[in-house]
Amino acid sequence: MKLWDKGKKTAEIVDAFTVGNDRELDNALAKYDVLGSIAHAKMLQQVGIISETELTDLKKELENLLALIAKGEFSIPENFEDIHSYVEYLLTEKLGDTGKKIHTARSRNDQVLVDMHLYLKEEIIGIKENINTLFELLISLADKYKEVLLPGYTHFQIAMPSSFGMWFSAYAEALIDDVMMLNAAFSVVDQNPLGSAAGYGSSFPIDRKATTDLLNFSTMKFNSVAAQMSRGKVEKTTAFAIASVAGTLSKLSMDVVLYMSQNFGFIGFPDELTTGSSIMPHKKNPDVFELIRAKTNKLQAVPNEMMLMTNNLPSGYHRDFQLLKEPIMVAINEINNCLNMSVFMLEQIKVNKNILDDNKYDYLFSVERVNEFVQAGYSFREAYKKVGEEIESSKFQPNKSLNHTHIGSLGNLALDEIKKKMGEVT
Repeated sequence: MKLWDKGKKTAEIVDAFTVGNDRELDNALAKYDVLGSIAHAKMLQQVGIISETELTDLKKELENLLALIAKGEFSIPENFEDIHSYVEYLLTEKLGDTGKKIHTARSRNDQVLVDMHLYLKEEIIGIKENINTLFELLISLADKYKEVLLPGYTHFQIAMPSSFGMWFSAYAEALIDDVMMLNAAFSVVDQNPLGSAAGYGSSFPIDRKATTDLLNFSTMKFNSVAAQMSRGKVEKTTAFAIASVAGTLSKLSMDVVLYMSQNFGFIGFPDELTTGSSIMPHKKNPDVFELIRAKTNKLQAVPNEMMLMTNNLPSGYHRDFQLLKEPIMVAINEINNCLNMSVFMLEQIKVNKNILDDNKYDYLFSVERVNEFVQAGYSFREAYKKVGEEIESSKFQPNKSLNHTHIGSLGNLALDEIKKKMGEVT
């Protein structure tokens, strides 16, 4: 069944090509399509287009569909093009002409839009919840290992002392930026497009404020053309936010892979969380984090994929938009999987507490030595030159007693402040 069917049969090859895998993807939108239909039906009754009895009948059948969806017992048969045609068919089968009225003052275009807006709203909330779980773990690890020193690097060269507390909490605070990006995406998505019809409004006296309230949108996309122009924009904006999270996880994964290397030996994981080699019996490979790194790098390409699909399109609806569903849905699943696996792995991380006992890290403390001279009255340039001469003549002796007190330093990680900042954006 097709909502646009005018009685002429379409070639099967055209059907297969135009529908693609949209039917399977629409199963993920089923709940939101039904919720949109319930709100639309209530509004139609409020403005006098359908009767109270018709609303009662429609609402009952739509709520039955919601129950089936919640139990995982709903799927779209192959002879239906999409979720919208199947829901209308089921309502018509049960209610006859009353079922057919559900499409009054609507287009499939604004149905798709409201489904995607509602879906993305809920998924963004879910991603933020998973981020918060990882954030809390990182803060906990930062506090647990705040006294354990770790080499800091610039240009891949030994640079200055860091700590596991700084390392873990750095990624915790980076996640706050990602939540801010998700919040921005949520604001873009949290606008009701329902009632824009095919993109130019309707001659029916519908009440768009009513459906905005019923669907719990904070506002509506007022202009009908602007509502249609949000197709592609909401997916792309969400993809940018996901890419931001992905960038954080990719960098964290790279650190983990590097720090697990025998050349570093900073961290480890239980054997059952690593993999082996087919010919080298000593190998304990960080496959999980290598895959997180690859998956999150791939996710950072999704916004570009969407831009290439939509940038040269004029206003109005175009079938190109159909191809946006799959990449954003896959991206949402992947970022959640990567967040969950990061939590699972980091809960079992093993930290090497004696890294700096190796004298190759002695030069980490050269800046500390420079600062000692400055505090003794030397200018910074004089002190810098003096310590450089000590290093060149092999007379440098590191003082490993650190006294860093400013906010964000080794001795003052500001974990409570970081937690407060996250609380303000979630």
